[in-house]
Amino acid sequence: MDKQKIAAFGGRVFDDVAGLMTIAMAYLGVKAGLFNAMSGKGALGAEEVIRATGLQRRYVEEWLAGMAATGYLEHDSAANTYTLSDENAFLLASEGTDHYVGGIFYQAVANMAVAENVADSFRTGAGVPFSHYGEENLVGLDLANRGIYEQRFASYWLGKLPETTARLESGGRALDVGCGAGRVTLALARAFPAAHCVGVDLDSDSVAMAREAAGAESLDGRAVFHDHGVEDLPPGETFDLITACDAVHDFATPVETLTAIRERLAPEGVFFLVEPNIHDDPRDNRNPVAVMFYGFSLLHCMSQSLANGGPALGACMGPARTEALMNKAGFSRFEELPIKSPVNRFYAVRV
Repeated sequence: MDKQKIAAFGGRVFDDVAGLMTIAMAYLGVKAGLFNAMSGKGALGAEEVIRATGLQRRYVEEWLAGMAATGYLEHDSAANTYTLSDENAFLLASEGTDHYVGGIFYQAVANMAVAENVADSFRTGAGVPFSHYGEENLVGLDLANRGIYEQRFASYWLGKLPETTARLESGGRALDVGCGAGRVTLALARAFPAAHCVGVDLDSDSVAMAREAAGAESLDGRAVFHDHGVEDLPPGETFDLITACDAVHDFATPVETLTAIRERLAPEGVFFLVEPNIHDDPRDNRNPVAVMFYGFSLLHCMSQSLANGGPALGACMGPARTEALMNKAGFSRFEELPIKSPVNRFYAVRV
């Protein structure tokens, strides 16, 4: 054996464990409001951070030192102060923007919390039900997606479908499948006041969050949410736009659900779907984004699909498998849209 390769891989292992601990500490920083308290304040001593947050001294001291070790915070040894740079705050203390990363920390922690159950599933072939991931998972999904959907969906993303946006502007109908906390549906209702927008999701807790958000914005008359599937919508109800954002790979019955979506498309309607940015060739997936999605796929997407009797498609289908799935459901036109994103791929599918 090559001792240098062993040493190098040993270093890699420590790097990866350090990354996991960084995620855990960053989650604490988001959850406890530490990043927000430090944002824009310059150099702060531990005592100032404690006063600003009202948190317990010993925890804050250890967190500050740990975050300085990761490089998330800058430390001045002479003054014994800590700084959250404007550049880091841009990502860590910017909730509601399209560049906020706090939700990823929530999701990672929620997924790791069920890792033992997923390990059991390797032997049994079972899975972990969506409900077992808890409220933190719902919060994380919402935090990770809200700003992106609110700021990019109806403008930049749908801007690639001008005929569809024209129909929505003139009173068309939109349906979001797997709507979660409802951010896509609300973004559409906000951008297209004449349109009727519907969101459906099988998780009643997520739908309750969506309805609450709609009520808070006085959009509950134009953004309607149901805790059931596409198949349970009133017969004959069709839509000019149907969307599914990071949802198709989670479907328990993907072909049947996609067939129902196809049948709900109005003439010239478009099915717009967003899936992780995964390549068809595994050699092209040696990058942090793909590693992140394979982790989420194993710990969450595949497992909750299996628990629901699904085929465990996983989050990492790639364009070829996605197109094949669409063809199997009866769609005939599949187009990858030229939308720039480091983490997502975008498709327009038509009958």
